[in-house]
Amino acid sequence: MLKLVDIIEDDLNKLFLYETEDGYTIEGVFYRGNTLCISSQVGCPIGCVFCASGSKGFFRNLNTNELLMQYKLAQKILRGKITNIAIAGIGEPLLNFENVKNALTIFKNDNLKVTISTTAYPLKNFEKLFELNHNGVTISFHAGLQKTRKKIIPISEDLEKIKSILIKKLLPLSSRQRKKYQLGYLLIDSLNDDKENLKAFAEFASSLKLQVQLMMLNKVEGKPYKPVSEEKYIEIFKFLKSYGLIVTLSNRYRINKLGGCGTLCVNRWKNQVQ
Repeated sequence: MLKLVDIIEDDLNKLFLYETEDGYTIEGVFYRGNTLCISSQVGCPIGCVFCASGSKGFFRNLNTNELLMQYKLAQKILRGKITNIAIAGIGEPLLNFENVKNALTIFKNDNLKVTISTTAYPLKNFEKLFELNHNGVTISFHAGLQKTRKKIIPISEDLEKIKSILIKKLLPLSSRQRKKYQLGYLLIDSLNDDKENLKAFAEFASSLKLQVQLMMLNKVEGKPYKPVSEEKYIEIFKFLKSYGLIVTLSNRYRINKLGGCGTLCVNRWKNQVQ
């Protein structure tokens, strides 16, 4: 049985630390006043170079009850404030597809809005994702070229194969239906912020009229990667907008040092967070 062992908070986010029955701690974060970001695995095998979640390796999938209990335990503390669930914490949801699908169904039956973030790995489950009753999916591209994406996401599917599935699944949909899907691009200084990657990415996103989430990198201790400058960030934002794209920027909750994107990890305790 999952139990809540600590809550660490600042003026923006609340970081929930949960302990599993076999002694691991996982994390979730409450942000924006209504959204709980939950984890799907203990650790992560994908190995995104900028992210803390897989830095200690992969241990196991969370079962359906552990997915649900992250919400139930937090909701007791927050007294009904949670209306949205983001399956975007530690782990790759598609590698725990059946448990994520089961939890999604139960969350939706409780009238919660549920979104999922994924690297699209593995492809067989990525295709199944389009059949689920979710409220939105963010696909982590983080590059326009396969050679660059492979450096950023070592365990990943070929970018062209992901694009083919998106074309097949999204082209038949109306513009309104496509709004449930967006592409994520996290900018890393001197790695994926060049014109070649950005142009290839922008051309594909605009071909399907997909919204883009342009993210700033959160610095993680022990990782050598740096965020782009504020000036470069705005310059790239304007470049993507020039393709007619709707582009959302990282908000203050997502770049917060407490539970911001890419900062959740396994077996972290209070004295290590502050």
